[in-house]
Amino acid sequence: MTIDPFLEPLLPTLLSLPEVIDYPAMRAQGEVAAEALAAQLCEPGPEVKERRAISLPLEHGTIDLFIYFPFSETPHPAHIFLHGGGWTAGSIHQAAIDIACRERCIGANCIVFSVNYRKAPENRFPTGLNDAYAALAWVAEHATELGVRPDRITIGGQSAGANLAAALTLKTRDEGGPRLAFQLLEVPALDLTLEHVLQDYASGFGLSFNDMKICVRDYLFSPDEARHPYVSPLLAPDLSGLPPAFILTSECDLLRGDGAAYAERLKAANVLVQYYEGNGHIHGSSAFTKVMDSARVWRDQVVTALRLVNEQA
Repeated sequence: MTIDPFLEPLLPTLLSLPEVIDYPAMRAQGEVAAEALAAQLCEPGPEVKERRAISLPLEHGTIDLFIYFPFSETPHPAHIFLHGGGWTAGSIHQAAIDIACRERCIGANCIVFSVNYRKAPENRFPTGLNDAYAALAWVAEHATELGVRPDRITIGGQSAGANLAAALTLKTRDEGGPRLAFQLLEVPALDLTLEHVLQDYASGFGLSFNDMKICVRDYLFSPDEARHPYVSPLLAPDLSGLPPAFILTSECDLLRGDGAAYAERLKAANVLVQYYEGNGHIHGSSAFTKVMDSARVWRDQVVTALRLVNEQA
């Protein structure tokens, strides 16, 4: 374990979730805290041609999307982005999420669709996954009017969002949905039985084993659902036919084992995979581009991988 020197004094200040959570209050407090954290630790995102807000009507509700447009002429590749937050929190309105989308939009010259999927426990599995699928289907259906290349739609996410992104590749494969050209998974949670958790990092490194248990408890209707392939993509019996992947993990993160094992399983299924481990990072610290050189390296890895996929003929 070689945690980055910048992160070490922060570790005692990172609190675990309580057993009983007032989710509306937690989300409201989280939005304020996330704004302050981004101002201190994240470089500002680049200007984009336009950030458009839309509401997508769905069965039993709506979801909001932010659409980020680059300055160059259309058509563009599209990247659908799913934020993290333990399936229960986080939003497209957070500054760090906005920055990440702007970086991908300009750095990879693509239209980015940031999806505010509905959250548990009010909306448990499979609502968030179905919301992501609906957003993908909407992008594919409206590709011409949006200026999107339908052969270059990619999916990406962070943490719980990466879980949904990986599950979405399985769902689209199984159901004959819109074709995805690439999947970008950052610090992914891929086995919600928690059997791949690295116990060396189960506490004291930000995201804890107890946090994961609470998030999984409040995401699923039943513990038995943890073995469903769309809940735990790492446990899917067949990973063949999935889009090429870039998986990024943090060295000092209890979920590193999930990402590493998924990379190996994808390779065994003849899926093209690139794997990157952020030395010294904890869960989520890759956003700290204002204060960590290694976070800027991580960002460059992400943007470069996405740009190379988008530039393919």
